[in-house]
Amino acid sequence: MMFFAASKAFWLFAQPVSLVLLLLLAGLAFLILKKRRMAIASLSLAATAQFLVGFTSLGYVLIQPLEDRFEQPSELPTNVGAIVVLGGATMARPSSARGVAELNQAGDRLTTTLWLAQRYPDARVILSGGGGFLMGETESEAETMRRFFTSFGIADDRLMLEGNSMNTDENASFTRAMIDQAEDGARAVLLVTSAFHMPRSIGIFRKQGIAVMPWPTDYRSSGRQGFELDIANPNQNLETATVAVREWIGLLAYHLTGRTDDLFPAQ
Repeated sequence: MMFFAASKAFWLFAQPVSLVLLLLLAGLAFLILKKRRMAIASLSLAATAQFLVGFTSLGYVLIQPLEDRFEQPSELPTNVGAIVVLGGATMARPSSARGVAELNQAGDRLTTTLWLAQRYPDARVILSGGGGFLMGETESEAETMRRFFTSFGIADDRLMLEGNSMNTDENASFTRAMIDQAEDGARAVLLVTSAFHMPRSIGIFRKQGIAVMPWPTDYRSSGRQGFELDIANPNQNLETATVAVREWIGLLAYHLTGRTDDLFPAQ
């Protein structure tokens, strides 16, 4: 809980939009204090940062190495015991309040898992995701995901719910027993999460001695984008940059705290 709370508090100030706001506030404070040069520097940094994350392809340049680190299997495995999908693909508040399964931009995690569940009808489907909020005002994401899969005809007795994890480290540790039960010694275990999130996820599962086959999805970049001016969709550029920065910070934080052995896990 302490790590989860600390990470949320840190990200509140470290995300690009917060940094821009802090620089703007600092600039205004320097103006009030009549420190003109400091004010100009702070306001210029704020404008530059906003321009880079909103009106260039910087976010895509940052996210591409993450997405390219792991590839989907070139050949489909023949014997799959379990499919593990990590939370982060649903909108918690509307889903809980309305009794539906509203997907966010990472919804491919669920649609990909649905396809795999249909492709491997004997595999168990492990849904890993807690509430994601400190105050616990929503249902677990595992329960929301269960509603999604049963609505598409996946039998409820195939689903194994892990609804207590609040971060990727807990995703791995809390699903260990479920994976051991479903894997049955010889069958593959597929791990489904966003491509940008796969390096950190694999690093954590490896650290905990859990053998999984990566199945990345939810790609945000083409894999061939260079740095350039991009004014078509500033909101999407900002979101992509935010996701990329968060994931790079997450890789560093998890490595420094001993949750992964490698700073940038590879295939």
